[in-house]
Amino acid sequence: MTEARLRTFVALADTGSVRAAARRLYVTESAVSAAVAALTRELGVPLVRKEGRGLRLTPAGAAYAGYARQVLGLLEEGRAAARGAADPGRGTLRLAAVTTAADQLLPELLASFRERWPDVELTLEVGPRRQVWSSLGAHEADLVLAGRPPAGLAATVLARRPNELVVVGAPHLADGFTPAGTPWVMREPGSGTRASADAYLADREASPPRLVLGSNGAVIAGAAAGLGVALVSRDAVGAELDAGDLVVVDAPGMPLDRPWHAVAGAAPSATTLLFVRHLLDAPGWSAPDDTAPGWSVPDETAPDETTPDETTARGNEADATGGSTATPTAGRG
Repeated sequence: MTEARLRTFVALADTGSVRAAARRLYVTESAVSAAVAALTRELGVPLVRKEGRGLRLTPAGAAYAGYARQVLGLLEEGRAAARGAADPGRGTLRLAAVTTAADQLLPELLASFRERWPDVELTLEVGPRRQVWSSLGAHEADLVLAGRPPAGLAATVLARRPNELVVVGAPHLADGFTPAGTPWVMREPGSGTRASADAYLADREASPPRLVLGSNGAVIAGAAAGLGVALVSRDAVGAELDAGDLVVVDAPGMPLDRPWHAVAGAAPSATTLLFVRHLLDAPGWSAPDDTAPGWSVPDETAPDETTPDETTARGNEADATGGSTATPTAGRG
């Protein structure tokens, strides 16, 4: 069982065909088939079955794929930790962020970090909250920028930033707003703001007309055009509010407090902590509990000297978010 075979199997699981997996990995189709056949022999159970022109994972294959992703993620995490420990300024950092955070928070942060630490190897994954938390749980991301981490995830909250959700709309819609009667423009299911909007309307037993748009920019533009009101981060609509294209609607129960979280796994790498130190220097960001003993983000000049104590970090997260967190488990998401 080799790393190459595991990567081949995961590629096949993701793409659903030998041809697509071969394209992704830049190998021949016969190499993909041989790798999966070898894993099948080693495990002694069928991992895939034919379905039409493609392949589908068997129940055994679906179970194994989850572990394979975690093993590969741990290998990458280990490489990142080793390189970061040797020289944090030349390590690797795998970021994952929900769309709103990627749009509103990361561009300036990444630009200034890259200017200061040009030799850090950066990658960024952008997706809905379920995707980014899954990546952290599978050790496929070093740091996630999103809302509150889900219960049960082995996570270390390293920084928080206030985030206020408000209902906005064109001025003529704001005047006669009612939660049930005014149309809404929304993100697709799976988005954090969509989930907050759905919960808000459900709490008020309201079922207004809804128009689903596929991006934050489209939602904001649609609201400014008068298609409906929208629940958005106040930070995302500063220019539109200043220009008068949008106004904050006087909606009952608003605004909603949904702070951003910068979240790593149980043992953040030195390069991850280097980025977090940079993050904490940016406006609005703060550590979960600056006074807690045994927990600190090191200075950029010596990013590998202090690693958050796992137990204390979990306690800090609970204090910061008003909830509890599960005990991190080595090697499992």
